[in-house]
Amino acid sequence: MEVLVINCGSSSLKFQLIDSDSEKVLAKGICERIGIKGSLITYQPTGGEKEVSNIDMPTHHEAIDAVIKALTNKETGVIDDMSEVKAVGHRVVHGGEYFSKATLVDDDVIKKIEECNYLAPLHNPANIIGIKACMNLMPDTPNVVVFDTAFHQTMPESAYLYAIPRKYYDENKIRRYGFHGTSHSFVSKRVAEIMNKPYDELKTIVCHLGNGASICAVDGGKSVDTSMGLTPLAGVIMGTRSGDIDPSIIEVIAKQDGLSIDQVINMLNKESGVAGLSEVSSDFRDITQAIEDGNAKAKSAFDAYIRQVVRFVGAYIAVMNGVDAIAFTAGVGENNKFVRAAVMEHLGYMGVKINHEANDSRGEEVMISTEDSKVKVFVVPTNEELAIARETVEIVNK
Repeated sequence: MEVLVINCGSSSLKFQLIDSDSEKVLAKGICERIGIKGSLITYQPTGGEKEVSNIDMPTHHEAIDAVIKALTNKETGVIDDMSEVKAVGHRVVHGGEYFSKATLVDDDVIKKIEECNYLAPLHNPANIIGIKACMNLMPDTPNVVVFDTAFHQTMPESAYLYAIPRKYYDENKIRRYGFHGTSHSFVSKRVAEIMNKPYDELKTIVCHLGNGASICAVDGGKSVDTSMGLTPLAGVIMGTRSGDIDPSIIEVIAKQDGLSIDQVINMLNKESGVAGLSEVSSDFRDITQAIEDGNAKAKSAFDAYIRQVVRFVGAYIAVMNGVDAIAFTAGVGENNKFVRAAVMEHLGYMGVKINHEANDSRGEEVMISTEDSKVKVFVVPTNEELAIARETVEIVNK
């Protein structure tokens, strides 16, 4: 079955066409600057050359149309006609408390996603636009939505409630939701396969460390705690996001600098994290180079980042009363050996032992702990598009 996976942003649309039987990517690409002058599509069939075309895309409707034309192009397309695509899987950021699993799209589902717009105002509206465009252009093809928040709906109330007046949860559903759920699910399942252990018997901590970062405790195949909260701003230090801070900092900065709440939140999202602390970059390759060059602020930012990751890992070991495996994934987790080694060095009390030779790798699936390490540590490249395709096929087949 050919599955088209769509990930819509406010002005972009990423796509992959996946053969679900072989789980191979047939083609992929991205539409950029949707609704902005100079819009373009980048398209690449697997094994073929990358093509970049300037196409006027005032809305996501035109972007989806451009994707269809690229996939069915007589010279470089990978299918003859869109009837070969049996389902479309959409990434949706926020499903609130409505959705604990992937769901076939209908009018009621769209309505519920729209009701969650206030929880993800930058993402959900764009996701809905992409869904409606696909439904309009491919009316006979089923659409499935896969939510970043769904995997974390198994968290107990003690993990997701904030200690604010209860009415804000009862009336406005203000609570911890968590994100990167598709990645945490995919990676934790893969760890069970690598270890040849039943998924529902393992205690795993997944460290999704990219420009956005979150850590998740997966106990018996269920998310029981995660570092991101109501929004993706919470948790560990990230590339440009602050992670957890004393909430009174917002008031202090607003008063001192004469800023609005919106301006302070923008600063916490886009000017903070590793970039703000180091005054160098949000990219760990730049941070690593700056440390080698003797930059003290870069070293300080790196140390603060590691400390926060270790703090959450340690907390989740306590929450689950132990851990069998730890997995690193996403851009930093998959590619930065220094980050992985620094985290692992703090876990010697758990019997974690580093295999430095194995850890000297980038973007490869590998066990980076020694054979006699009491807790096994892995690098597992995430594949959210494949995970979305798998869930889409499962729903459509039902």
